[in-house]
Amino acid sequence: MDKSLHFTICVLTALLLLRESSQAGEEKDPEVSSISALQGTDPRGTGEGLPTLTVTTILEDPYVMVRGAELEGYCMELLAALAGMLRFQYRVRVVGDGQYGAVAAGGNWSGMIGEILRREADIAVAPLTVTSAREEVVSFTTPFLQTGIGILLRKDTASQDMSFFHFLSPFSKETWTALLFAYLLTCFCLFLVARLSPCEWNEPKNEENHFTFLNSLWFGAGALALQGASPRPQALSVRVIAVVWWLFTLALLAAYIANFTALLSSGSEQLPIQTFEDLVKQRNLEFGTLEGSSTFYYFKNSKNPIHQMIYEYMEKRREHVLVKTYQEAVQRVMDSNYAFIGESISQDLAAARHCNLIRAPEVIGARGFGIATTQASPWTKPLSIAVLKLREAGDLDYLRNKWWESSCLRQSRERWGPLEPPALGGLFLTLGIGLALGILAALAELSSSSRRAAAHAKKSCCSVFTEEICTRLRIKGAARQSQDTSGKANA
Repeated sequence: MDKSLHFTICVLTALLLLRESSQAGEEKDPEVSSISALQGTDPRGTGEGLPTLTVTTILEDPYVMVRGAELEGYCMELLAALAGMLRFQYRVRVVGDGQYGAVAAGGNWSGMIGEILRREADIAVAPLTVTSAREEVVSFTTPFLQTGIGILLRKDTASQDMSFFHFLSPFSKETWTALLFAYLLTCFCLFLVARLSPCEWNEPKNEENHFTFLNSLWFGAGALALQGASPRPQALSVRVIAVVWWLFTLALLAAYIANFTALLSSGSEQLPIQTFEDLVKQRNLEFGTLEGSSTFYYFKNSKNPIHQMIYEYMEKRREHVLVKTYQEAVQRVMDSNYAFIGESISQDLAAARHCNLIRAPEVIGARGFGIATTQASPWTKPLSIAVLKLREAGDLDYLRNKWWESSCLRQSRERWGPLEPPALGGLFLTLGIGLALGILAALAELSSSSRRAAAHAKKSCCSVFTEEICTRLRIKGAARQSQDTSGKANA
């Protein structure tokens, strides 16, 4: 009995101890998982024996963002994909000074580059631009994103006022010149064909041709305004030219109205600031970039006179035009007359998220974002190969489209521009073919009429044809010579 009681007490004691240990484990596990989520530990890399890398990064939308107790973004998904391919664990830490990496006065590096040099981090996964100065102290992998330097503007500060002749904007100067030439050429062909065709002008000596040159100009102008105009063509050749001109004007007016409507509704007429030279010449907008960024040093080291003027402007107003963070730059562009010079790919994101922002067309200084490692690091080459594999598989394009998705769904991503002559090349070609067919038809009609007249008068067909042309075109000397030649031939 004593033995059974003793055994029961031992069992109960063991059960109580197991219960307390399980409760302690349950209380401890959420804390560990919370810390792991905050630090970004790869859930697939929790196996024993896998190396653990310390990753430094910087908070910038959409590369790295804080969502609750976790980090997410383009770089976080890229890092998770690399960890899955190369089988390593990682712990993410946000850079302490909030800088990318620049040389201080004492020769020390700040930001993520400084943390790698001080061995506080193994790699840096962030929108970190590959530059020659950084390449001298750290190693970079193959770039995972390509970018350049652009200008971010607010649409209402960048758009120019409508000119007095704003109605001419839908077509370029070359297109208007080609249109004027086509109009004059068509009217001249109408005038010429109406004189050559016997169906339109049967008796040149006794009848008056209604298609004078002024009447032909009036007929063409009436078609441009979609209004009927006299005289009405009777010959097939004249009608061919008239129909082709009507089709030409119909398509032309449709293109004009569509482009003019797009111009008025978009409000994105040609930006007065297209290039960095335009930015330097204007006086309405202040401009600057991120302090200590690679963009700032790009202008500092450039030998281009325009770039030097930009650097001198920013250096003189350093405290006023340079910003600390990318978010501050975007907010300043939205709130004041300020143009931000920075990475074009980040500016594309800002324009996609904020529909009142736009990036100027010119992009300079092509560069890329790479993963930074310590020099002679064994991870540099494997990471480069992994990045190339992700690019070849289309994973980088997928991430790019995912995190750069535009919220401006109703707005066209294409900038408006005046229609150039190549866009209407087929229309002008059709008009030219129609004019040629009309002239050939008029000559065929005149040739047929001359053949009948020559047979009736027993004259040479060529002489009658030449006489008819000279008479209709009022070439008196040639007509008299043709008549003399015909008389001698008959004699």
